Amino acid sequence: MSSTAVTRSPGGMAGRPPRVREQARDAVSLMVFSAATSAGLTVALFVLMHVGR
Repeated sequence: MSSTAVTRSPGGMAGRPPRVREQARDAVSLMVFSAATSAGLTVALFVLMHVGR
């Protein structure tokens, strides 16, 4: 994770730093996205290998 400050859009939460809960939710979202992308690419490669036989 980065140690740089995160700035939010000025839509109602201006001036308040992000809460740990929000940072944890963002981290979990990133991990889920990364895992889904990796799984999708793996399946696509297996399908291509199977079609290429």
